This record gives sequence, structure tokens and C-alpha cells, in this order.
Amino acid sequence: MATRIMLVCAAGMSTSLLVTKMEVAAKEAGEEVEIFALPLTEGEKIIDTVDCVLLGPQVRFQKAAIEKLAAGRKAGDIPYDVIEMKDYGMMNGKAVYEFAQKLMGR
Repeated sequence: MATRIMLVCAAGMSTSLLVTKMEVAAKEAGEEVEIFALPLTEGEKIIDTVDCVLLGPQVRFQKAAIEKLAAGRKAGDIPYDVIEMKDYGMMNGKAVYEFAQKLMGR
């Protein structure tokens, strides 16, 4: 079963580009992964189905809401954090993918 990584964003334009770059990094690493971006209102409905949540720097203020949702997950705590501003700004998909892997203990 593929690892599922959800990016929480505001509008989604720049985040969708980052998703594409992260997918390339995962493919180069030979890993099967599903990466997608949603606003928090949509993401909170499916948080039980993901393995990691990354917040775009522009929505870092929603970290407390993610913390509450992640702790209430049926399968236990879900790793989450805010993407580094530098990596987000540079659209460094490899660095962000590696950050997600580290959060998941891989």
C-alpha cells in the first residue's frame, strides 16, 4: 500500500507544483507514494487515511488545528509539521519529500 502524504495549503496553485516535484523525488527513490494538496477544510475529512501531513508556510497558523486532528486519529498520532519556507519557496520537492520521510521515521 502506498504511503499517503497530504499537503495543507491555502489556494493550492503553488502547492500543486510542489506535489509534482515531490512525486518526481519519490519516483527517483523508487518509492510508491500518493501525494496531494487540499485546504484544511477538505483535509480534515480524510486525515484518518494519510500517513503524514505537511503544512504550507502560508497556513502555519493552522498547525494547532492539525495537531488536534492528528492526535484524535483512530490509528494513533500522525506526523505533521510546517514545510521550511526556503524549501517551499524554491519548490524543492526532493527536500520536502525527504522531510516527510524523516517525520515518518524512515
